[in-house]
Amino acid sequence: MKPERRFRKWYFIGMGVFLIFTLACMASVILVRTNESAAWRYDNLMAKIKYAIAPPEEVIFIPQDQLSLMVSSTLKALTPSTTPTPHITFTLTPTPENSPTPTIFPTAIPNRRLLKGFRHEFQQWNNCGPANLAALLSYWGWEGDQRNTAAYLKPNPRDKNVMPYEMKAYIEENTGLSVLIRYGGNIDLLNALNAAGFPVLIERGFEGADFEDWMGHYEVISGYDLDQKKVYAQDSYVGPDYPIPFSQLEPYWRAFNYIYLVVFPPDRQTEVMQILGLQADEAYNLSTVAELATLDTVRLSGRDLFFAWYNRGTSLVNLGDYTGAALAYDEAYKIYPTLDERERPWRMVWYQTGPYFAYYYTGRYYDVLSLATSTLSAMSEPVLEESYVWRARARLALGDTAGAIDDLNLALQYHPDYAPALEELARLNGQ
Repeated sequence: MKPERRFRKWYFIGMGVFLIFTLACMASVILVRTNESAAWRYDNLMAKIKYAIAPPEEVIFIPQDQLSLMVSSTLKALTPSTTPTPHITFTLTPTPENSPTPTIFPTAIPNRRLLKGFRHEFQQWNNCGPANLAALLSYWGWEGDQRNTAAYLKPNPRDKNVMPYEMKAYIEENTGLSVLIRYGGNIDLLNALNAAGFPVLIERGFEGADFEDWMGHYEVISGYDLDQKKVYAQDSYVGPDYPIPFSQLEPYWRAFNYIYLVVFPPDRQTEVMQILGLQADEAYNLSTVAELATLDTVRLSGRDLFFAWYNRGTSLVNLGDYTGAALAYDEAYKIYPTLDERERPWRMVWYQTGPYFAYYYTGRYYDVLSLATSTLSAMSEPVLEESYVWRARARLALGDTAGAIDDLNLALQYHPDYAPALEELARLNGQ
């Protein structure tokens, strides 16, 4: 056979193999995308490949002010001086009068209570928020499931997180139930609410056999056993009536400032408020939670200390003290690089966006820009509408209107009809 014929033969064989391989890959992707379980495995595989190439825990955000201090310290160390330079440190020393006031429960509770009447369902891919909210609402007779809640909360199923305020909005707009969100919860409060017949939705940290690092997770606390020192949860990932030791719940709950969401019929509001006591008042609740975080900053270490400073920042943002919040977040991000890479909660800003508020409203636009960019770049898929909107706001403040519009359009691409993005675009159009 002549060389040119042999070449053509192998050329067409190679092209045929390539075409078959390509079609097979396309078919497998289509099949994978139509199967929920396979889709999760596919996306998990893609994430592992991305994270193996660029480990997200190695992405370090350094606030601009902190970076300036580091450069200044280096320059001073390299410059001989006979005059000592005053060193200013930012510290907090709690005093007895700053200690949070505990909730006082009016009546004793039984040793054990396990609420019934939930319609448990295991979550679809990345759907713990809608699934657990559906379980919570089912206790009160709501007839929907996680498909109904997800359609509102995350119209794009690839959205990485649902915020508690989004859940609150869904409940107020789509059910006849009342809802409140508070911070600084504790085991006694959960038990008291359960004893009175009120399940509680919480958001906490989560680490499991299927996950190699820390992430956020919702679950419904639906019972307790004082003798065994356990609570019980309706958990969309683990299963119904899942027992959790008190000692295990509290450290993971700390990562979310001990946030809790209580749903109840309007005619039972007085009962809920009596159980909450002084914590029923939102302003009082926020101030005591800030004090609790302050106490944690002087008694904790390691990753828990990072969470304590972050919680203080979040509490101060909620109180409108953006300067104090920015300083607290600076302290948290100073601790972050010192943590073992395997313990770094690199998804933190997926769930809690307080640093954006603090840095933006103190004019630290470059920090907003840097934090949003580092958060998005560390993701296997940059699907986080909140980060796009905050980066757009920072870009607008810095004069980059075209970049801001691009970010706002990306936010709407990943979360159609996302109100903050629509409002920013309307403002740009003078509406």
